[in-house]
Amino acid sequence: MVNIRSLDPSASPLDYYGSELRRLREEAQLNQQQLGDIIFCTGSLIGQIENAKKLPTREFSERVDAALMTGGLFTRLVSLVLRSQLPSWFQEYAEMEAKAAYISTYQCQLVYGLLQTEAYARAVLSIDYTDRLEETLAGRMERQQILRRKNPPVLWVVLDEAALHREVGGREVMRAQLEHLLTFASEPWVKIQVLPFEVGEHAGVVGTFTVLRFDKDPDIFYSESYDSGHMTANSQVIRERSVGYSRLQATALSVEESAGLIARVMEERYGHGGVA
Repeated sequence: MVNIRSLDPSASPLDYYGSELRRLREEAQLNQQQLGDIIFCTGSLIGQIENAKKLPTREFSERVDAALMTGGLFTRLVSLVLRSQLPSWFQEYAEMEAKAAYISTYQCQLVYGLLQTEAYARAVLSIDYTDRLEETLAGRMERQQILRRKNPPVLWVVLDEAALHREVGGREVMRAQLEHLLTFASEPWVKIQVLPFEVGEHAGVVGTFTVLRFDKDPDIFYSESYDSGHMTANSQVIRERSVGYSRLQATALSVEESAGLIARVMEERYGHGGVA
């Protein structure tokens, strides 16, 4: 049994989640092991989460809600908990991304975070977040929940062809990642265009950037450097980058042609007979 420690619910979303779990479990007159038996986990895991020593998962939260009849409380809280595991400089952007009605992004190096497989994301994050890899990975995968909402945002991605050829995590990981991109071909709210090498100079040579549009709030332009992000609602910046993005869309392959190129790279470079 994990020792009970005093939590400050205001210290972090994880502490608040743990304190609420303990409070509502005790109200239900269940000990940690009894609740664990009901939701098919160990009492030790319940204790670790109550003490903010371990991250809850979405599945765990859904089971707790069902067991304690909490009306979806923990399923709602887990989004805040997992998002709080993202790098501090990135959290503000993630909050804005989750509220956006329309996301337009140009990615020159990597697949956009909302479209990454878990294995691909793990390989990317392992470079800089070795000490908190699992927590940061959980936060990144949680971001993708916005695409599974009843009313998801429109997501339009212009992806540089370089991202298809840059081998992240090994050939099997890349093949699965490109295959994952192809699954979005049937999604009406997600469009992927590839900017081919043959284009040469283009409106995105300044690097990766994203424009977020909202139903009622001003648009936001976002870019980032190595360990910091920059957001602005400056109308002139939005105007310039929106025009630049339109030029990228016009220069890139069509959505259908892009899917064809992704499939060819997947087979020729990452297939069983592909280039090593």
